[in-house]
Amino acid sequence: MTRKQLISQIKKKKSYLCVGLDTDITKIPKHLLKYKDPILEFNKQIIDATHDLCIAYKPNLAFYELYGAKGWITLQKTIDHIPSSLFKIADAKRGDIGNTSGMYAKAFFENMNFDALTIAPYMGEDSILPFLEIKNKWVIILGLTSNKGSRDFQFLDTDKKPLFQNVIEKCMEYGTPENTMFVIGATHEKIFKEIRQFCPEHFFLVPGVGAQGGDLEKLSAYGMNRDCGLIVNATRSIIYASGEKDFAEKARAEVLSLQQIMKTRLMGD
Repeated sequence: MTRKQLISQIKKKKSYLCVGLDTDITKIPKHLLKYKDPILEFNKQIIDATHDLCIAYKPNLAFYELYGAKGWITLQKTIDHIPSSLFKIADAKRGDIGNTSGMYAKAFFENMNFDALTIAPYMGEDSILPFLEIKNKWVIILGLTSNKGSRDFQFLDTDKKPLFQNVIEKCMEYGTPENTMFVIGATHEKIFKEIRQFCPEHFFLVPGVGAQGGDLEKLSAYGMNRDCGLIVNATRSIIYASGEKDFAEKARAEVLSLQQIMKTRLMGD
């Protein structure tokens, strides 16, 4: 998916919402356990109930790799069920030396047909460039994450800048706003304005809204750019909005609530 196509979806749906599909079989409604593949059935119903209100889905691969070969099949069938117009993100956090990264790129972009992949940048340029060689695919680089442990390293002072700023600025040299995004955690909403000063054009994937406490209004005010520039992810607050047979209906209601806030922000800009 190109940047132009992504922006078109945002404008069309008046939404920049991504639904996380971190599906835990211990948390899904019990009536689904009768299905041959309960996780797939859960995912399909969530997608069917929400795809007209969001612009992306993001499965966390750990929730599928857990089951070995069967989990990979569930993941592929989940991706195949997502409408082709939506942005599909593999939350895999890969990041290895060049030849290994090249194989990961083929796996996720060519074989599984994801549009984007999350990348840990610690190993530097040669661990990222292979992913950028495939046309119309995106690398989403961990910049400033939303977890509590982000302060262990990401805020370390390096050359009078926090480490996360050095990482983002360096990684901006590898790609362009047409194929590179950064993960910026929603729990750091006050820092969005600072990051936009040195990274004005790139899209940010923003996890942490909902169960993690990120404030959608504030991060939108501080983080949006002229093309919106945000893909805001929510997971648990949506997919586990109900543990009963109405789970898909409740998920849609939660998505609609977030989409209405986003619509207001987009219409006001």
